[in-house]
Amino acid sequence: MNDIGKKIRAIRKKKGLSQEELAELAKVNLRTIQRIENNESEPRGKTMSLICEALHINTEEILNYGKQNDKNYLIIFHLTVLTFLAIPIGNIIIPLIMWMNKKDKIIGLKKTGTNLLNFQIVWSILAYISITTFVLFKIMHYRYSLILFYLWIGLYIINIILPIIFAIKTNKGKTRNLYPNFIKLIK
Repeated sequence: MNDIGKKIRAIRKKKGLSQEELAELAKVNLRTIQRIENNESEPRGKTMSLICEALHINTEEILNYGKQNDKNYLIIFHLTVLTFLAIPIGNIIIPLIMWMNKKDKIIGLKKTGTNLLNFQIVWSILAYISITTFVLFKIMHYRYSLILFYLWIGLYIINIILPIIFAIKTNKGKTRNLYPNFIKLIK
């Protein structure tokens, strides 16, 4: 935990802030910032939240409690979505298993996992509804049933392209909230 002061100092300098500016932004005493950066004390609770908020970072980035950066795991995590091509709802089951096993051990996986899983659940529901409705409309000889089939194909194409794009973005270092989420079922 001795790194906390060093990490805060490095991030503060990277953002071009003086200790006084950080203290003012975080609404914390200047002496508190000095003590933290000199590793004379560790920020706790509210102070840590205020400093992280002022620096526009997650507390997780500073307090990583033994977590490790594993970009390769995050890339594979995104690509496991493609298992839906061979296993029905594999796009939910495989990432869910991977997420539950490592969410507290890999930096960024907790948020990435909730984002990915929420999207996949909504995607699966929409894909199921579109193909089921298509089949029902086809049986009833409904004139515009083909539109639902095209919607289903479009959903499949989106769910093939997005994981690949997001795996590439993760490889380049972007790991936050890549999938669009309209409904948050997992928090």
